Amino acid sequence: MNDQQLLRYSRHILLDELGIEGQEQLLAAHALVIGAGGLGSPVALYLGSAGVGRITVVDHDTVDATNLQRQVAHTLDRVGQPKAESVRAAVAAINPDVQFSAVQQRADAALLDALVPTADVVLDCTDNFATRQAINRACVHHGKPLVSGAAIRMDGQLSVFDPRDPASPCYACVFPCDSAVEEARCATMGVFAPLVGIVGTMQAAEALKLLSGLGSRLTGRLLMIDARDMAITTINLPRHTDCGVCGTVAEHG
Repeated sequence: MNDQQLLRYSRHILLDELGIEGQEQLLAAHALVIGAGGLGSPVALYLGSAGVGRITVVDHDTVDATNLQRQVAHTLDRVGQPKAESVRAAVAAINPDVQFSAVQQRADAALLDALVPTADVVLDCTDNFATRQAINRACVHHGKPLVSGAAIRMDGQLSVFDPRDPASPCYACVFPCDSAVEEARCATMGVFAPLVGIVGTMQAAEALKLLSGLGSRLTGRLLMIDARDMAITTINLPRHTDCGVCGTVAEHG
């Protein structure tokens, strides 16, 4: 690190758990963020401000006025612009040294298979079940840790799925691909604005710990937030050996 970086990241360097070595690991790391909305906004801002060297953000949508209530990376003057590009501008305003790639495309299986192998950590900041399953399959297939967050109405959840850990379940162990899931979208259900900030910031924290070598104590656990009472509950998540995603990989791996 040069003198400017030592100054910028001095408050991280002062932490015994992080120090210079941990910060250098962040600077050398690549985070892939899928989704640039309510969750992706704080995720990208904190990863960028913390010094993650490369950040790729994938989102096919554009900024809308209704996003501004909670998607803090976007501004009124960027309404109509691609969300991925808007997040790029927001991160650059905080830390121009970040190598930022904005991908204005839907995260389908082909794109994920191209991008996931290049990342050190993947953050799922999406809002639909099919995309979440596709992200999980790609992370399991390529052996990449996945930090998954969700928020709707007044409820949020967060977990880390790490295929490098034999005891870790994958997303499909908890939410099987063939399960009947009723899609809940902010556009129709509403969402408490600070809640996406809480979940997204926690996603960023888990990713930073994974990237700096601190690991993640949320691996194999589901953290649930009830913003009505500001209550947080965690439950253990076992790995299912008959899982159609990670079980299949284990059998052939």
